[in-house]
Amino acid sequence: MAEPDPEEKIDSTFRNGSLTAAGIILGFSLNFIGRWVSNPNDWSRIDIVPMVFLTIGIAIQVKVFADLLARDSLIAAKYDRSRRLFLIGLVIVALGMGIALLNDILGLGSMQMLG
Repeated sequence: MAEPDPEEKIDSTFRNGSLTAAGIILGFSLNFIGRWVSNPNDWSRIDIVPMVFLTIGIAIQVKVFADLLARDSLIAAKYDRSRRLFLIGLVIVALGMGIALLNDILGLGSMQMLG
């Protein structure tokens, strides 16, 4: 079995589609955290847990977005690493949203998502 070429490149149109998708998802994540933070309700200690998840996940997404904007992101190995890292960030954000929703449903937090 041949070893993959470390300088193998992907097509720029393929990378551009991934960059667009990552930007849209990052925008959604930032919009969610912005709306949640601007909620006029008081914060409680339990609200820190989902906020930590959301902040870490969004930070990872921003890093990946910056990586995909770099010229060397067309190298397949770097693109694949960025893609995996973005999915990890997406899962972390989803966990944060899930925890916040669960806190709201159970009445644990004072930052209500459901109104």
